[in-house]
Amino acid sequence: MQTHIVRDITSIPATEWNRVAGTDHPFTRHEFLAALERHHCVGEQHGWLPVHITVRDDSGRLCGMAPLYEKNNSYGEFVFDWAWADAWQRNGINYYPKLVSSIPFTPVTGHRLLVDPQADRPAVTRQLIETALSLTRESGASTLHWLFTNEQDTDRLLDFGLLRRTSCHFHWHNDGYASFEGFLAALSSRKRKKIRRERRRVYEAGIEMRCLHGHEMTDEDWQIMFEFYRSTFERKWGVPTLTLDFFREISRTMGEQLLLVFAMQSGEAVAGAIMLRGADALYGRHWGCREDWHSLHFETCYYQGIDYCIRHGLQLFEPGAQGEHKISRGFLPTYTWSAHWINDLRFRDAIARFLVEEHEMMVAYHDELQLTSPFRQDGNNE
Repeated sequence: MQTHIVRDITSIPATEWNRVAGTDHPFTRHEFLAALERHHCVGEQHGWLPVHITVRDDSGRLCGMAPLYEKNNSYGEFVFDWAWADAWQRNGINYYPKLVSSIPFTPVTGHRLLVDPQADRPAVTRQLIETALSLTRESGASTLHWLFTNEQDTDRLLDFGLLRRTSCHFHWHNDGYASFEGFLAALSSRKRKKIRRERRRVYEAGIEMRCLHGHEMTDEDWQIMFEFYRSTFERKWGVPTLTLDFFREISRTMGEQLLLVFAMQSGEAVAGAIMLRGADALYGRHWGCREDWHSLHFETCYYQGIDYCIRHGLQLFEPGAQGEHKISRGFLPTYTWSAHWINDLRFRDAIARFLVEEHEMMVAYHDELQLTSPFRQDGNNE
């Protein structure tokens, strides 16, 4: 097998990339990653330099890839290593650049070791991981990080000595609900009433919800939604790294996997949310509003997504990172993983000890939050 470093994903045909990665998961589609590069959402400006790894067999057939970026900052990752960077700096050592295998600005679990289903998966993943480790050493990068890996990829990375890091997000799972009311019936009476009250407040404010897929969006729709997206970052002193042209492109190339939720009042959009869907999952990503309405965020970002999953038979809804307030609305604590390679043995030993302690704390946190589940237990309706 032969490995190559690809600094421009458009040098690989979309059909070839998607034959290996599939199109079930929207964030590893060629169309999504290429749009990020083409519209400068990644690159020098934001410190995400593509160094994707590809593996080809002796005939030149693409059989595996790993999305990989050289980073000179820690923005847009959602697995926080600011304290690590500070430790390097205090010891007079550069923490940046580092290498990160992740979907930029996207805290969504999935495959990072993309392998053709017909290929020898153990051999291809070995080639991908060993190449990434070699590139880390040869480039002078301090560390190598694989973020939001699924269980299969996490276990494979640990085989090569990477360190596992444990975190916790909040996910909704479809238990075969026939309707939103069926979902509510599974909750305790108090939580059920709370959700109904929140939804009622939105509709009593004269707000109606409008859902569109990407290919149904007009350019005017996108300009409105983009203003919602940008306003949230500006209000929180953040940087809106995704561009209007990026959204326009993925709306055209993979619009069936884009779900846009508009909150309408008197015929005018007052809030909106951007979500993407896979074969069996929905992923909430961004939202914005023109002013605050009671419970409108919950309706736009959570309840509309749950209702969509039930109607379309999707099994999982990941609404984004963090947020204990999601538990009472049906999103339960769920472990997420990342894997890390530290070149400097002194730091590696210290971080390994820290990650063991952090894992124990995260398990305790996860178990404690499970006790606050809103779902009825043993027939108890309270």
